[in-house]
Parts: sequence; C-alpha cells; structure tokens
Amino acid sequence: MPKNRRPRTCVEGELCFWVNNGPILKDLFELRDALQNMSPEIFSHHVNKDKNDFSIWVGEVMQDAELAKKMLRNKSSASMFKTVDSHLKNNYMEA
Repeated sequence: MPKNRRPRTCVEGELCFWVNNGPILKDLFELRDALQNMSPEIFSHHVNKDKNDFSIWVGEVMQDAELAKKMLRNKSSASMFKTVDSHLKNNYMEA
C-alpha cells in the first residue's frame, strides 16, 4: 500500500449520512457519487449560509479534516463533487 494513500473507510448505522429524501451514505466514495446527481434543493437543505452538513460529517465522522475544510468553499453540488472527487483520487485507494 502506498504511504500517501488512505484505505477506503466505511461507517455503519447512526454514523452514516442520511441525505434528505435520498440515499444513506457509508463512505466518501458514496458521497462523491451522490453529489454528482444531487438536486439543488437537496444540496441547499444540507449546505447553506448557516451550515454545511457534508463538511461536518466528513470531518467528524470520516476523520478527514483536510477534505472537510476544502468542502467549506463549495456552494454547489457540482463544485463539491469536483472537490471530493479530486481529493479521493489523490488521497485514497479505490478499493
């Protein structure tokens, strides 16, 4: 395993991210995939001027402070998808 790559980590139960009217996410790869097709209404339910649920989950549950910080700059699901996708490609093993 290359030193610079983290293994794919999944969570279960109450640690999962429950997207409003959507899927239940167990890992960062599922978050990336959900963001790719997320409606603006669902995204704004989780990310708005008062909160960023995705960033909080990534930092506190998935323990990736670097990605969580990057996600705070994203104001759309498309831009957050690009941020997460790039981070995964550079920092995680696919399987």
